[in-house]
Amino acid sequence: MFNNQTILITGGTGSFGRKYVQILLEKYKPKKIIIFSRDELKQFEMQQKFSESCMRYFIGDVRDQARLSEAMEGVDYVIHAAAMKQVPAAEYNPMECIKTNIYGAENVIKAAIKNKVKKIIALSTDKAANPISLYGATKLASDKLFVAANNMVGGGETRFSVVRYGNVVCSRGSVVPYFRNLIEQGATELPITHADMTRFMITLRQGVEFVFKNFERMQGGEIFVPKIASMRMLELAKAIAPTLPQKIVGIRPGEKLHEIMCPSDDSHLTLEFEDHYVICPTIQFSHNSDFTSNLFDEVGVPVAQGFEYNSGNNLQWLSHQELLDMELDF
Repeated sequence: MFNNQTILITGGTGSFGRKYVQILLEKYKPKKIIIFSRDELKQFEMQQKFSESCMRYFIGDVRDQARLSEAMEGVDYVIHAAAMKQVPAAEYNPMECIKTNIYGAENVIKAAIKNKVKKIIALSTDKAANPISLYGATKLASDKLFVAANNMVGGGETRFSVVRYGNVVCSRGSVVPYFRNLIEQGATELPITHADMTRFMITLRQGVEFVFKNFERMQGGEIFVPKIASMRMLELAKAIAPTLPQKIVGIRPGEKLHEIMCPSDDSHLTLEFEDHYVICPTIQFSHNSDFTSNLFDEVGVPVAQGFEYNSGNNLQWLSHQELLDMELDF
């Protein structure tokens, strides 16, 4: 579906954007791929790897609606990956997080509608479900904006959906490269915030493939959640450095012990499919979609009342060896 199409990725120089471009170029022949981000050094570095004739690099900030509108002229599909993501940084710089994650989402929506973009998927996070951090709260607000945007298009055909998943293994700023950096610096122990802490784990490729598939599945208004494995942070540390001891350092500001992707309060809205869940919108749209089936002829069934998809009680768990066997992008 991306052959001869123009795709724009906000925050496109990040881990997700780079992997998305790699797989997009492997599988399709796009007309243009537009990388929209504010860091010229990262764009320069990315240009050294991705210099195909279809590549375009736009310096811009999602806080700047005029620049977004300019960049989206003629665009068919948008992946909104730009965000302020570091939980402690958001706690200490709350207004900056709000400006990027909430006002930036609003700007993306308005620019997409103005330019009659076909489909937009916004990347979310498990931290947006029952949030206790400011980062999670801003991403919940962003999710709500993208879902409600389907009612802002009037008679237009632009559609908005959300993809929510957990920790991306080896993405920049995540725990695996952090641990590896400590090991390279000669650390004699690895810091663990809590002995019982768990997280949902997904590779970059899995995340990208899930987004690709949901561009075809989406009708507009869904929050897509993949079925993925959990891992205990103690187990992850043992897999990365089996000979190093761990030191419990305490939960950081805004952190949870376990993460949630489908809250129990949304169980009446949640459908289970073979490899994913869909959280249906709480509001009605003019296009009145039936989310129990999709264009792949997949059929979803309602989950039990009170169902919660929680990293601490997940049915899938990642072992040491399974983590090491994953496609890891160091």
